[in-house]
Amino acid sequence: MQVDAPAAGLFVDAAEPALARCAWCKATPAYRHYHDHEWGHPVDDDRRLFEKVCLEGFQAGLSWLTILDKRENFRRAFAAFDAEQVARYGAADVERLLGDAGIVRHRGKIESTVNNARRVSEMRAEFGSLAAYAWSYEAQAGPRPPRVTLAALKTMTSSAASVALSQDLKRRGWSFVGPTTMYAFMQAMGLVNDHLEGCHVRERALAARAAFTPPLPGCSQSAAAGLPI
Repeated sequence: MQVDAPAAGLFVDAAEPALARCAWCKATPAYRHYHDHEWGHPVDDDRRLFEKVCLEGFQAGLSWLTILDKRENFRRAFAAFDAEQVARYGAADVERLLGDAGIVRHRGKIESTVNNARRVSEMRAEFGSLAAYAWSYEAQAGPRPPRVTLAALKTMTSSAASVALSQDLKRRGWSFVGPTTMYAFMQAMGLVNDHLEGCHVRERALAARAAFTPPLPGCSQSAAAGLPI
């Protein structure tokens, strides 16, 4: 029986011929695992969200696979992205991290991570949690294309919501949070679902979102110790 070729932007692994996936995760099994179990699924855990903001910032100018391959090193270097601990990092810690070959040794991005950690406490004081703040931008995320195809996705490197999020974070003193970086953050945390039509994960991510209740401002719903798969 002839099997139809996957649609543009999708691929099928020979080991799992029934499962089409977004083609960007084709490179490695770890990349496919991230795509299948994490990307596009809703997150309301402050530590995971802080990690995603920081790593999307580190990714600027690089491939996400480079960052994913170093993620455990980043977690070790930045106290598992416990914002309260990272907020206490000083000049000596920055110099130490600049010598850490396991991460991206970019002074501006390292200093930005420390700065942004200090801003998290301000966010929590106002909204209850970083999660409540981030999910407040879901209402601004539409309109969405009727079908998420490769052609549609190529036009969505940023959005009105990611621009608004970027501008507000910059106003609050955050850095490395440009509109494109924030759109990637929104994709990663499940605020938007950009798995392509035909990707076997798309419906699962939609179901996870349907079962998810976003945290409200003033109500911290994060599980402090949770980490991504």
